[in-house]
Amino acid sequence: MVGSNFKIGDEVEVTSPIHNMRGTLFPAKIIGKSRDKTKLKVEYNKVKAKIDGNLSRRKRHQQRNEVEEEVDVALIRPLPPQESKYCCFKLGDVVDAFFCGGWWEGVITDVMKDSTFGVYFRFAKEKFEFESEELRLHREWVKGSWLPPLQQGDVSTTEEPKPWMKEDFVQGTQVEICTDEDGFQGAWFAANIVKVMGKDKFLIRYKSIKTDDGKEFLTEEVDAQHIRPCPPETVVVESFSLNEEVDAFYNDGWWEGVIRKVLRGPRYRVYFKGTKDELLFEHSDLRQRQDWIDRTWVMASQALKH
Repeated sequence: MVGSNFKIGDEVEVTSPIHNMRGTLFPAKIIGKSRDKTKLKVEYNKVKAKIDGNLSRRKRHQQRNEVEEEVDVALIRPLPPQESKYCCFKLGDVVDAFFCGGWWEGVITDVMKDSTFGVYFRFAKEKFEFESEELRLHREWVKGSWLPPLQQGDVSTTEEPKPWMKEDFVQGTQVEICTDEDGFQGAWFAANIVKVMGKDKFLIRYKSIKTDDGKEFLTEEVDAQHIRPCPPETVVVESFSLNEEVDAFYNDGWWEGVIRKVLRGPRYRVYFKGTKDELLFEHSDLRQRQDWIDRTWVMASQALKH
């Protein structure tokens, strides 16, 4: 028997076994055990919807932004208590920073104004900025206890930060726009909101697409279905892997694709499902793919190989 300390319905966190996401913790719920009872079955809520190579097949059956997976108990731990709103982070603190749907371990290297902190990620050798509500003290779950141990005042009953809402799209907001036009499926173009036209309508101005006469940047009306915030920065990877989902910068926009071949350089052959094209790109022209699902950024990771 496995998972004697966990029961069906428990909210937990699961460590990713994928190489370029190892150590990242994803919220999940225990929904059962494997047939041979050696693993626990968990369901990720939105944050890991692209992690399984069979996702597209599952989506046709589930029609939900969730994915199920059987994982070793060693990769599962309880949810840590939320930090108190009175928790004060300081220089040198080891913390977990929430982005791309998971908690990533880092160290606070800068304390700035307005409760903003610079967090350095050792594995990526890069620093990013986070607000205090996006951070928590890093703790390990060891033999049924949290290390470092909880202190009085550490625990909070406050809710998670509110997700991005359509109401956050205001004049001047930087966004990305997609279109249903033939030949442009899977492409996202940078733009600014010029005016909020109504409940679900926005007047936007592209940053790179110009009018036919080339004199000014194109302005047009779009609906909420075709607009999303600009993706947050992610750690810069040294290389991409075969079958990894990426965005490729091409024709003034970011196009959703999949690595089909890894070449020297490093260079990559990228396949675009929307247009059925396959093109060659330099490493600097690619970024890790993120999807905007239910007002949450989800990292599209390399498909698991079973």
